[in-house]
Amino acid sequence: MSYLDRDMLGMYRNDTGPGPALMGADTLIGDDVYNHDDEQLGDIKEIMLDMRSGQIAYAVLSFGGVLGLGEKLFAVPWEKLTLDTVNKRFLLDVDKEQLKNAPGFDQDNWPDMASDAWNDQMNQFYGTTSRYGMGDMNTMGSQAGGRMPSGSDLRGGASLQSDTSGSMSGSSMSGSSMSGSRAGTGTGSLQDDLGSRSSLSDDDEMNRRS
Repeated sequence: MSYLDRDMLGMYRNDTGPGPALMGADTLIGDDVYNHDDEQLGDIKEIMLDMRSGQIAYAVLSFGGVLGLGEKLFAVPWEKLTLDTVNKRFLLDVDKEQLKNAPGFDQDNWPDMASDAWNDQMNQFYGTTSRYGMGDMNTMGSQAGGRMPSGSDLRGGASLQSDTSGSMSGSSMSGSSMSGSRAGTGTGSLQDDLGSRSSLSDDDEMNRRS
C-alpha cells in the first residue's frame, strides 16, 4: 500500500489538493523506503514531532526484515528523506551496509530523543546538524520550573504548551504543524493543521431540535 491507498479523506483525489507539498501524516506511515540503488530498506513506522518547534524531527523506520537485524527500530532525520511521487515511496540516500551500523533501539526501550547524547549520535551518523527537543518549552502546573518535560510527565497527564502556535494541554492538541522543505524537491515535508472545530450555539441547538 502507498499513501494513495491510505487516503481515507480524499486529499489526493484531484490535482488541486494539498499534495505533494503538504501530506497527511497517517497516509505516510507504512510507506516503503528505498535507497538510490533501488534497494528496499524498510518502511516508516512512526513520525516524531518536535513539540517545541513544530518541526518533524525523525521518521522511525523498521529495517530489520530487510537487513537481517531482527526487530529493531531506527530513527532517521526527516531531512534525509525524499518523497518519490513517481513510485509512491521514500528515498534515503544511505548505503544498505552502512545502515547496519545505524543507531537502533528495541520497541520496548525507546531512547530519550531530546537528549544531548542522542542528538550528537544522530548528527554524527547521518551528517546532519539539527538538534531536536532541546529548546525551552513553556510548562504549566507542576512543570512551572521551565525544565523540559520527561516521559513520566507525559504519562502523568502534565499539561504542556509549546513556544510556537502549536499547543498541547492534557490530551488535546490544536494547531500543531509539521514543517520542512517542500516534499519531492530533496526533503520530505508534511503539515497537519487541525484548525478549529465550530460548535452549535444555544440558539442554533434549539432551532435544530425544533
